[in-house]
Amino acid sequence: MTQDAEMDDANEVDADTTDTDDVDTNNADTDTVEATTDSDALGAPSLRAAVEALLMLADEPMSIMTLAEATKTPVEAVEATVRELSEEYADQGRGFDLREVAGGWRYYTRAECSPLVERWVLDGQQARLTQASLETLAVIAYQQPVSRGKVSAVRGVNVDGVIKTLTTRGLIEETGQEGESGAILYRTTSYFLERLGISSLEELPPLAEHLPDLGDLGEVLDSVGG
Repeated sequence: MTQDAEMDDANEVDADTTDTDDVDTNNADTDTVEATTDSDALGAPSLRAAVEALLMLADEPMSIMTLAEATKTPVEAVEATVRELSEEYADQGRGFDLREVAGGWRYYTRAECSPLVERWVLDGQQARLTQASLETLAVIAYQQPVSRGKVSAVRGVNVDGVIKTLTTRGLIEETGQEGESGAILYRTTSYFLERLGISSLEELPPLAEHLPDLGDLGEVLDSVGG
């Protein structure tokens, strides 16, 4: 083989290698674009994050179908993700479980943590209401009857613990279920009116346009003890 022929063969090999590198780079770029697009369409960093976020706000068990519709993801992928999360929480011994109940999934306090939670709730009856409790109570007072999910949406956080505290103190109570969703509705009690020193909800102070800081209501409720 001549020197020129050998150089031609070497150039062909280099060209093939360059073409392969270009293909790999293009594929990587495509994967990156698709991943970004999927994340944008989902509205969350990942399917796991999306499922966790939705379940955090749920006041009733959410079905796989509901989660799939909310995330615009195939049912099979959502179910696999939910079960994976449930097993992961159990294996890690978290303070909460993701359980399948009544045809849906929902977070619950881990059974082994019940003594701690019960002690905290009972001890808390003698303490003043926190800012989170005051805000939640205000939402219920002005929007009642209202579901836990809607209160969570207004406040932007999970309110399960706060709802439990307010119920235990006798300031709110269940009052039936929402028509379509079946979610439990809450309202304030006569004890709430008694603690405020008013005889009816009509006597509540006018609701400010943006409900600035709940300062006035906080001062009135500061003395709520048990």
